[in-house]
Amino acid sequence: MITAYISHVDCELHEMGASHPESPQRLQAITAQLGASGLLEQLDCLTPTAAIRDQLALAHPGSYIHEIEALCPRQGYNYADPDTALNPHSFHAARLAAGAVLLGTQRVVSGSCHNAFCAVRPPGHHAEHASAMGFCLFNNIALGVEWALQQTAVERVAVLDFDVHHGNGTVDIFKDRPEVLVCSSFQYPFYPFRYQDIQRPNIVHTPLPAGTASSAFRQAIERDWLPALARHRPDMIFISAGFDAHRDDPLGQLQLDTEDFHWITGLIGEAASRYAGGRILSVLEGGYNLPALGRSAEAHLRALLEAH
Repeated sequence: MITAYISHVDCELHEMGASHPESPQRLQAITAQLGASGLLEQLDCLTPTAAIRDQLALAHPGSYIHEIEALCPRQGYNYADPDTALNPHSFHAARLAAGAVLLGTQRVVSGSCHNAFCAVRPPGHHAEHASAMGFCLFNNIALGVEWALQQTAVERVAVLDFDVHHGNGTVDIFKDRPEVLVCSSFQYPFYPFRYQDIQRPNIVHTPLPAGTASSAFRQAIERDWLPALARHRPDMIFISAGFDAHRDDPLGQLQLDTEDFHWITGLIGEAASRYAGGRILSVLEGGYNLPALGRSAEAHLRALLEAH
C-alpha cells in the first residue's frame, strides 16, 4: 500500500498580499523539504482537477459558492473578512484545493492508496457552512467527509484537527451530524472565538493554554481523543493537519516540536488501523514559519508512510 501526495502548482496563484502569512511560499517550503529529504520519491504524487459546483455544494449552499466566485476581482484584492483576501486566481485555487481532497478521499476509499496528504491552499477548517473566514474559503475537509459518507463502505467518520486554532468551520458543518466525530485541539482562549464551547456528543474540544508543550499536549490528546475514537469507531479518519502549534510559529503560542507531529500522526495511524482499515485522508491547514512547516510536514508524512 502507498501514501499519496496530492498538490497542484496553481494553488500558489492565490495570494493575499506580500506580508500575509498564508503565502504561496508555504507549499514551496513543503515541496523543497520533501525533495531534499528524499521523501517525495517514496510518495505517489498526484495532480487534482478543480472541484465543480455540485461538488462544492456537498458542504456549502449554491448562493455562497456564487458569492465567493463573485468576490474574485479582475485585479488587486477583495476581502471576504479582514483576514481573508481574494485575488483574481483565488476561486480557481480554492476549487483545486477542494478537488485535491475529493481525489484523495476517492483514492483512499477505493483502496488505491492506504492514506493521502493534500498539500493545498487556501486552507479550509475555518470556513463555515456559508461564511469565509480565517484565510479559508471552502471547507476542504468537509467536502471529503461528505463524499465519503455517500459511499457504502463509510458510515461513520472522524475529523481530527491539531491546528493551533479551533476548527470552527468543521464544527459548524457537522455539529448536528452524529455520524461525524470532530475532535479539535487548540490554543484557548484564541482566534476564532466561535463554537469553542458548543456541547454535542460528537464534538470533542481540547483547549490548551498558551505555552503548552509536548508532554501536556500528548496527555490531553490521549485523554480526550482516544476514548472518543473508541466509542465512535470510524470507518475513515480525516486529519486537519495544522502545523502552527509549532514553537517557532508566529501566529500561536503553543510550544510543540516537530516530533510531536510525528507522534500524533502515529497515534492516529494506530486508531485508523484499529477501526478504519487504515484509511486516512490528511489536509494541510495552518503553519506559517516556513522552515518549521517544511520539517513538520515531513514528520507527518513519515508517520503516514509508517502507518502501512
